[in-house]
Amino acid sequence: MLDIRIRDGAICEIGELLRPEDQEEVIDARNAYVAPGFIDMHVHLREPGNPEKETIATGCAAAVAGGFTALAAMPNTHPALDTPEMVRWVKESAERAGLARVYPIAAITHGREGKEPVDFAALSRAGAVAFSDDGNTIESAIVQTSAALRARESGRVFITHCENAAIKERDEFDPAAESSAVARDIAIARATSLPWHIAHVSTRDAVDAIAEAKQLRITCTAEATPHHLVFTRDDAAQFSAGTKVHPPLRSAVDVDALRHAVRNGTIDAFASDHAPHADGTSPGFSGLEVAIGAYALALPDLPVRRYVELLSCNPARILGVPGGTLTVGSPADVTIFADRDWVVDPADFHSKGKRTPFSGKSLPRRAITTIVAGSVVMENRRVSARSAR
Repeated sequence: MLDIRIRDGAICEIGELLRPEDQEEVIDARNAYVAPGFIDMHVHLREPGNPEKETIATGCAAAVAGGFTALAAMPNTHPALDTPEMVRWVKESAERAGLARVYPIAAITHGREGKEPVDFAALSRAGAVAFSDDGNTIESAIVQTSAALRARESGRVFITHCENAAIKERDEFDPAAESSAVARDIAIARATSLPWHIAHVSTRDAVDAIAEAKQLRITCTAEATPHHLVFTRDDAAQFSAGTKVHPPLRSAVDVDALRHAVRNGTIDAFASDHAPHADGTSPGFSGLEVAIGAYALALPDLPVRRYVELLSCNPARILGVPGGTLTVGSPADVTIFADRDWVVDPADFHSKGKRTPFSGKSLPRRAITTIVAGSVVMENRRVSARSAR
């Protein structure tokens, strides 16, 4: 049993039976797990443009309530995050909220229109940690390849939403819409040597393509969401809320393949794809506040060490951001979680989005304390801004 001492926003000492010094706050983490802060690398904060769905402040409150010390904000906002000014605005807004760290993901193409690549160097300097046209698939392989070649000097990963529009238009549930787009992007990753990350993987064929890419030593990583790991299309009829999401819920065969891919390392990260809405018809779910429990529900046999890798260590590595470790000198971002059953009630969400297929479900694990830069920002669901920056 080890104790951790935090000072000036960083971990300064780790040891057995450390004695509290004058005026030090003591957090009792007995019967719980202490982990490097969880990072959700796929979140929609809706600002700028749609504050009725979510704001950066409410999204950050949802994050720390769910046990996340940091999140990566997708660029499908209005306007899109395709200029240095917009990237800086997101960072400054998050800092004012004083809760979770926010890492902006900038668009790959101007306006996310799939035509003209952005200025990757300028956006990287402004603070973009990755690039994505998430919500849209860049249909032109020529544009995607050109963008990847231009982006190589930035050292930032591309994160792609893989759904072939022509196949999807014919049949939105055809798994080939995803797997064909995944195969194309892996081929571009191989040709350009750009680090590539596949968002919200949902099909067995896509999992197989990613596994093959890893065997070929292509720099390709992938994530899985709570809803794709738990629910199938057949479950949708039982939901009390809207069930539309992109990519759609799949078959039991796909869910089983996805869970197996988490266990064997083909899937590198958990990511909620938190997509809050003010209405009941737009596609997407609010995921930040259920994710920790939902992953444990989907994979009750997953070792805790692997669970933490998927939620903290690997997202930090893929995005190239601080965190993912509790070593001395590292940022004092800490998630304390416990195996405690609880029932999901969306009315209790800090997020403005209340729609989730997990409503009324009992989940076996939850965050009990969230610490960001040495400040307790959530304890037993109570959220408060950082007292010191």
